[in-house]
Amino acid sequence: MTNERLEVQRTIEAEPAAIFRLLCDPEGHVAIDSSGMLLDAEGDPVTAAGDTFVVHMDREALNDYPLGKYDVEVQIKTFEQDREIAWTILGVIRPQIGHVYGYRLEPADEGTLVTSYYDWSEIDPVWREANIFPVLSEGALRATLGILARTVRRGWPPAA
Repeated sequence: MTNERLEVQRTIEAEPAAIFRLLCDPEGHVAIDSSGMLLDAEGDPVTAAGDTFVVHMDREALNDYPLGKYDVEVQIKTFEQDREIAWTILGVIRPQIGHVYGYRLEPADEGTLVTSYYDWSEIDPVWREANIFPVLSEGALRATLGILARTVRRGWPPAA
């Protein structure tokens, strides 16, 4: 791990395919968000790198920048079925920031070892100079893994 990337891990008692289904579903992102910023999502489940969906956001949950309610486009950067998914956020802010969120899934005896990561190593120099990263903490990533475990254990999303 570098000082421009956070990673946390947790073993979740579920098959990689079930976890991956949730991570491909726009509403799944809202369901497991620990930050409180994600309000709702629109779009079909993603199936490949380059796919996108819209997330309705509210920055007030972090109480850091008064952006009000706004929309972002989630663009999938990495898509390896049942193994890894990663995305960047496209929004109205210019230049685009360039940070990446993702999950790696590895089969484990007790289910799936899930690694959640947040990488800002390739952000635009304008944002690097602003010195605002990381926006989310390691604790927030860890909390999202806990919510992910609970959500999948409850059977969401339903199998296709």
